Amino acid sequence: MVKRQLPLFANEPDNPKDITRKTPFGATFELFRQHLAQEGKSEHTIKAFLADLNLLGEFSDLQTPITNYTTTNLNEFLHWMEYGRGVACSRKTYARRVTSLKVFFKWLKTVGALTHDPAQAVLQRSGPAPLSQVLTPDDEKSAILAAQGMKKGDEHDHRPEFLFLLLLETGIKKSEAGRLTLKDFDRSNPEQPLVFIRHKTKNVYKERRIAITPHLYSAYEEYKAQYLPKDTIFTCTTRNLEYILTDIGERADIPFKLSFEVMRWTSATRDYRAGLEEDTIREKMGLSRTSWYETSAKIKQLSAQINEQQAR
Repeated sequence: MVKRQLPLFANEPDNPKDITRKTPFGATFELFRQHLAQEGKSEHTIKAFLADLNLLGEFSDLQTPITNYTTTNLNEFLHWMEYGRGVACSRKTYARRVTSLKVFFKWLKTVGALTHDPAQAVLQRSGPAPLSQVLTPDDEKSAILAAQGMKKGDEHDHRPEFLFLLLLETGIKKSEAGRLTLKDFDRSNPEQPLVFIRHKTKNVYKERRIAITPHLYSAYEEYKAQYLPKDTIFTCTTRNLEYILTDIGERADIPFKLSFEVMRWTSATRDYRAGLEEDTIREKMGLSRTSWYETSAKIKQLSAQINEQQAR
């Protein structure tokens, strides 16, 4: 007797007519795969399209009802994929992922599951992705002074300075900052404190250790004494952390919006300019060798831009 594998989703549709606007996004994948096969798409194309949809599921949750997707949501996903995910995305890959979205949501509309195609208005891009903004050494000094001057009531607020120094030294992503716990900071070696970045991918636990300065660890201790975190380091949402960065940038007269993305590229460029080996920077950022090829080229361009500004 052949045992039937249990579906991942409750009430998973058996055919396209069963898909409704409330059907979970991930529950449509098998029927979409069958549709692509019937259309004569190659196994390579089908695999790539489904991988792109799984990435959208990573961003928004596979359980999200298909009716919840809007053009704005999809554009936010594409922006995250290109700038916030921390993995380099080539122009070719970006274009294919836009195509995957357009083919998928057009299919949902065609079978009557949706009355509106949210991907229709999503625009393809041509040409190389623009470089991120980065802070110059003078910008860094101004931002640190601004962060040090921020208040919590009548007291000095240690959170802005700690957040800024943390991102400047580590270049971690917003999601990684939000997951940091008390166990992730280690000063067993007083001369070389560490911060551990831990996460789980496809049931595989990954961990990387990033060396930080005693100065940053001291800022961490001051922050901890003021905010008394129980487990997770930051006692506010990552959205609030974004607001804090924006506030620091405005107070320091930074000519662009300060964000996690800017801090990540600033940290990597800073390390490159300090003479760190490229493999060390790649591992610190948590990138694969394939992703590093395009990322390293951008870091070198950003470094050259800073050199030009300082030479003026």
